Amino acid sequence: MPYPSIFSPETSQQLFDRIDALHPHSPALWGKMNVAQMLAHVCVPYEQIKGENTQQPPWYMKLILKIFLTKILTNEVPYQKNSPTAPAFLKVDVHDFEWEKSRLKNYIIAIEKMGAEQLCLQASLSLGMLNETEWNNMLYKHLDHHLKQFGV
Repeated sequence: MPYPSIFSPETSQQLFDRIDALHPHSPALWGKMNVAQMLAHVCVPYEQIKGENTQQPPWYMKLILKIFLTKILTNEVPYQKNSPTAPAFLKVDVHDFEWEKSRLKNYIIAIEKMGAEQLCLQASLSLGMLNETEWNNMLYKHLDHHLKQFGV
């Protein structure tokens, strides 16, 4: 089943409603991150898109990701619980819940406004060039996975 379009204001609002249902002590249904760490974690792809985080995997890891994981990361099959996380995405420090929540919402708006055409002109740091569906699926399903992790 196709994911909702991250370029749609309706999808953004649905995501905001879910994000706003979180609170600083929302318990995780699985995994090791607390809710503030999760919010920081899901900001990483947006940081990469906006050029705020340029930490790239080593060349051999990029090759492995491109060949073996692009389809898994961009298809319409939800992520499994407790899947491994790339080092650039690990968030173990203390993070401010309200700050991370605000950042995430701002990133969602920025990508919606950027639009598919502009987003597809830039490469993913790990996967290279992606089409509209691949970008959409990767960003939406990652966020959806972690919102479900916290019950929203």
